[in-house]
Amino acid sequence: MSEDADEAGRDFVTALARGLDVLQVCAAHPDGVTLSDVARQTGLPRASVRRSLLTLCATGYLVADGRAFVLTPKVLSFSAAIANSTLARLAQPVLDGLNRQFGESFSLATLDGTDVLYVARSEARRIFSLNLSVGSRLPAYCTSMGRVLLAGLAAEALERALPRELPARTPRTITDRQELLRALDEVRRVGFCLLDQELELGLRSLAVPLIDTNGHVVAALNVGVQAAQMPARELRRLFLSALQQAADTLRPATMRLP
Repeated sequence: MSEDADEAGRDFVTALARGLDVLQVCAAHPDGVTLSDVARQTGLPRASVRRSLLTLCATGYLVADGRAFVLTPKVLSFSAAIANSTLARLAQPVLDGLNRQFGESFSLATLDGTDVLYVARSEARRIFSLNLSVGSRLPAYCTSMGRVLLAGLAAEALERALPRELPARTPRTITDRQELLRALDEVRRVGFCLLDQELELGLRSLAVPLIDTNGHVVAALNVGVQAAQMPARELRRLFLSALQQAADTLRPATMRLP
C-alpha cells in the first residue's frame, strides 16, 4: 500500500461515512423511514444505524415521529450550499430565461454515485407528482439527465454508477442492463437523451450534456413536459437547439467549477 493510500485509510472516519449513508436513505423518504428499512437499504448493522439516527436527531437533521425518522428543514442548508456553487449560480439565470421563453420547467444536474443531483432548477408549474428542487435526487438510469451523464462515463466508472438492479418506475422503464447499455450507446451517438415516461407516466423529458473544455461531461440540462400535450418529435424540435445553446453558454463556467 502506498503512503498516500495508507494515510487516506487512517483519515477515513467510518462512523461519519455510515451516518452520511443513513442520511441519504432518509432523504429518499421525505415522509419518514424506519430503522429497519434504513438498515436494510444501507446494509449496515442495526446498532450502527440506530447510533447514526439518534446522532442525526440530536444534531437537528432528523426528528423521530413514532417509529419513523423524518428529515427536518435543517438539511436545506446543504441545498443552499449546492445552489450557491459557481456553476449553479451561473446556470440559474440561463434556466430562468428558458423558463420565461417556453413556459416549461428546466433543470441542471450532476452525477452523484448512482443518482442525479439537482443543482439548479427553474420550475414553471408543478404538473407532476415529483416534487423536484435543488438538492433532489433521482436514479440516473431512468432519467434523461442521468442517461446523458452515464453516457459520458468511461467503462469502469459506468460500471460503478449502475445499480445492480434496475427497478421499473413505470411499465416503460428499461430494466434490462444490456438494453440500458444500448440506450446509452445511442445517447453517445446522437448527443442527447429523450426519455418517454420511464420515470413517471405522463412525463417526457429531453436532456443534453454540459461538456467542459477538456471534453468531459460534467453536468446535464433538461426540460420536462406533459406527454399528453407534446409528442416526442415536437419535444425534440422545440427544445433540442435551445438546450444545446444553453449548454454552450454555460461551457466557460465549467472552468470555474468549485
